[in-house]
Amino acid sequence: MSPQALIDRLDSLEKAFADEIAPLSSEQDIRAAQARFLGKKGAVSEVMKQMGKLAPEDRKAVGQVANRVKASVEGEVARKLGELDEAARAADLSREVDVTLPGRARPRGHDHLLSQVRRDCVAIFTELGFDVAEGPQVETDWHNFEALGTGKDHPARDMQDTFYVGPDLVLRTHTSPVQIRTMLAEAPPIKIVAPGVVYRRDDDATHSPMFTQLEGLLVDREVRFSDLKGVLVHFVRRFFGQELDIRLRPSYFPFVEPGAEVDMQCAFCRRGDSGCRVCKGTGWVEIGGAGMVDPVVFEHVGYDPEAWTGFAFGMGPDRMAMLRHGVGDIKLLYDADLRFLRQF
Repeated sequence: MSPQALIDRLDSLEKAFADEIAPLSSEQDIRAAQARFLGKKGAVSEVMKQMGKLAPEDRKAVGQVANRVKASVEGEVARKLGELDEAARAADLSREVDVTLPGRARPRGHDHLLSQVRRDCVAIFTELGFDVAEGPQVETDWHNFEALGTGKDHPARDMQDTFYVGPDLVLRTHTSPVQIRTMLAEAPPIKIVAPGVVYRRDDDATHSPMFTQLEGLLVDREVRFSDLKGVLVHFVRRFFGQELDIRLRPSYFPFVEPGAEVDMQCAFCRRGDSGCRVCKGTGWVEIGGAGMVDPVVFEHVGYDPEAWTGFAFGMGPDRMAMLRHGVGDIKLLYDADLRFLRQF
């Protein structure tokens, strides 16, 4: 095909495209027409394939016309799409809106069950005059263990199953380091609760590698074990809304002496029903640990153990939530399943 014939063909395609696109009223149809002319197998592309047979001086002339036609087609596409966009905008602006119709209600969220329980726990202790204290989740080995009477070769470290993030840095295994930091920063008397997230290598139906904990510390003159029991009895009765009793079983914790496991009467059967799955028929449920602050801890923070005494306790808001609401698997508290969360 001669150079002039190719130029004439390109001119005719330019006009044909303008005629074809004029009546189109959707972006899909306009894009399809563009592809029929400028696509790899489009009409303009087929003409340009013939240019390889032309002499070099003729290719330039035909190429200039081809570029002009391409630009014309793309310009027509842009113009047509702009018209469609303007028409859509005008239609939106002209649409009548009935402002008297009620708005669309969106579902409202609520605090997570753990947040609710932790807030309730903290509120009960603040009623008794405890202040809330916080500390870092990445702790030094000294604050997390040694200052609490747990040396590097202490067997209690095996109980913690610690996540180490450095030679002397750990993800805290309890919130007790907050007690150390508070005592280092303040002179006695002290009365605090320390809620927060802690980490241990534990993962089953009743344990999670990350869970929440709430610890309390009271330091003053002539603090007695009976004061500790009174605080815990008050907490259990306020939290569960029942006249429940507690019992203290001798136990070992490296930072208290004497130490005790804290059990409460089962809030579901209270008497030890053999069919109760919460207390397994015993009538008692373990809720935490407690004891009198070991004098070694006071020595680490610069308190005179002859002048000051104190008690400490710890419990898990996760476990308290499970006991109060009958949750059988701790993972439900962390799975973000809306079917579960909407119940609370």
